[in-house]
Amino acid sequence: MELESGNQEKVGFFVLGFLWVKRFTKKFLSEMVEIAEHAKKIARDDPRKVIHSLKVGLALNLVSLLYYIQPLYRNFGENTMWAVMTVVVVFEFTIARDDPRKVIHSLKVGLALNLVSLLYYIQPLYRNFGENTMWAVMTVVVVFEFTVGATIGKGLNRGLATLVGGALGLGAYHLSSIAGKPGEPILIGILVFLQAGASTFIRFFPRVKARYDYGMLIFTLTFCLVSVSGFRSDDLFELARERLCTILIGASACVIVSIFVRPVWAGEDLHKLVALNLERLGNFLEGFAGEISNSTEAKEFENDVQFRVGVNGILDSKNREDILANLARWEPGHGQFMYRHPWKQYLKIGNLTRQCARRVESLNSYLIPKTQASENNDMIQVAFSNVSSESGKALKELALAIKTMILPSSPNPHITNMKIASGNLKSFLKSDFCEDTNLLQIMPVAAIASLLIEIVICVENIADAVNELASLANFKGRNSNGGGRNSSKRQCRIFDQLPEDEIPHVISINEPTLTRSQTI
Repeated sequence: MELESGNQEKVGFFVLGFLWVKRFTKKFLSEMVEIAEHAKKIARDDPRKVIHSLKVGLALNLVSLLYYIQPLYRNFGENTMWAVMTVVVVFEFTIARDDPRKVIHSLKVGLALNLVSLLYYIQPLYRNFGENTMWAVMTVVVVFEFTVGATIGKGLNRGLATLVGGALGLGAYHLSSIAGKPGEPILIGILVFLQAGASTFIRFFPRVKARYDYGMLIFTLTFCLVSVSGFRSDDLFELARERLCTILIGASACVIVSIFVRPVWAGEDLHKLVALNLERLGNFLEGFAGEISNSTEAKEFENDVQFRVGVNGILDSKNREDILANLARWEPGHGQFMYRHPWKQYLKIGNLTRQCARRVESLNSYLIPKTQASENNDMIQVAFSNVSSESGKALKELALAIKTMILPSSPNPHITNMKIASGNLKSFLKSDFCEDTNLLQIMPVAAIASLLIEIVICVENIADAVNELASLANFKGRNSNGGGRNSSKRQCRIFDQLPEDEIPHVISINEPTLTRSQTI
């Protein structure tokens, strides 16, 4: 009986192992099929990317001839690697970067360069690393970015890519040495071509492009340098070790200086940008409510260039929000922003804000017509003004809640008033106000009413998203910060906290107080 139970246990173990291997194989094959389909889609959408990948591999093979041809290598020596590095860095599909330079950031870069320069000045350190010390200096120059998230992301990408690329480069060199001296450069050339082509093509994958593009670039560079340098170097392992150590020293200096010397956090910039866009949108809606009662001023409001610049700034902020959210994920917890802060929720709020901004942009193109029935016209003006004003106030209170990281009012009085005003507007539109009115005059009124109702829905969705953010990010209670309703009356002053080149053009409008009993 004991023997039979032991056999059953062995059979059960082998069955479980077989099932695990089967599941793993199935999952692996499905992943490979998905990657192949994605690669096929990229190649089909833009065949130039495939050709570009092959061109990078070809260019690396061409400059590698400086290593293989003895007279050329005798002239340039170890400086031949700069030709290889130039190909990897310069050979880009597109080159576009906007990097604002700040005085403090420039000083921080100078400080980091001075720290790694100690590797040259201190004799024992220079004796250990020799000429490879330049890799630490070069790492500081290319890794140090304006924000902490960008610096950490580039530093980790460079360190890991150097480690993996160096290890595979050593493996490629030892593999090619099996072919002997005549076949060694040929085999190295084939491996470099395959690796460079595959790595460059993988860089076009959206997820890889977003977070690991620089790492793939350094991986290609390191693999090529280590594998090709082995053709002329006697101690390739020591060369790879020294380069890895100096690169890690340079990256560490960048991260330390970036974090501890006047840090610039991408997460904070994203936080302020989302709050600022909400406040700007609230100002526009309140401005529309204030100018809606005077057709002449409304015309000026409609044609005001500053209004269009402000709305376009909101509509064009998606790319910047995506970049900041991507960089913020690299940053450690700091201040009120905990580790694994819900940065994706900011993107959701930003998308909803842009949807609302599109309605506001359309709303700005309409004027309130003068109908024959002055009393009805008066009621329309007041209804539109109430909806627009309460929507703007609700957005500004939500912006303040995000900026101060304090829970928004529950229930929000402005959202409640906005819903009431929207309901009154719907009831008024269902009445018989347009019986004796020209159809051409009714159409703009119906269009404005439809846009305002859509804006109300957008504001409600934004409020739900902000409440979700408050829950995920553990916003403080209103009572814990001396909040309350008085905090909703404070103006959101975010403009002076953003860089000068990002301060938007905002319309300043003296808003009159409108009531239902007013007449024009």
